[in-house]
Amino acid sequence: MTWETDRLLLRPPTAADLDPFVEIHEHPEVRQFAVALGQASGRSAAWRMLAMLIGHWHLRGYGQWTVIEKSTEDVVGRVGLWHPEGWLGLEIGWVIRRSCWNRGFATEAAAAARDFAFEHVGATHVISMIRPDNHRSIRVAEKIGESLEGTHRLEGAEVLVYGMRSGPRSTVHGPRS
Repeated sequence: MTWETDRLLLRPPTAADLDPFVEIHEHPEVRQFAVALGQASGRSAAWRMLAMLIGHWHLRGYGQWTVIEKSTEDVVGRVGLWHPEGWLGLEIGWVIRRSCWNRGFATEAAAAARDFAFEHVGATHVISMIRPDNHRSIRVAEKIGESLEGTHRLEGAEVLVYGMRSGPRSTVHGPRS
């Protein structure tokens, strides 16, 4: 399912996303804050991740979108829902190309994912797991209405669990995150 915001096109990932995903995920600052990315890197690791994201859509009927900036048609990241078997809950996650940070793309796309989770998936609760030193992602979580619910150990590292329940909320407006 494709979704649009004012500036972004959100579509399920395809094999054509491999090269942009390699570029995005290999940036050291992106890797520093990635949760559950693991130590594997390079093209083959990106291929496995892409296959996993595509498979999630087939198994769950929802997943993470490839995020495309409408004005440039560039792939700027991946944002959306993640809920593999045994996961803590339905997670909204975001990874944005380093050169596109501070442009509000994560907030805009994460708000769309939140709305999609509540309105189309039927979720009543969503979470985001964030490394404690990732202040930008903490701000994104708070801007979309999530608040700190606790901590969790994920692959040997402690993460903050931000979350929210369905109900009245304000729509995120504006180009800055």
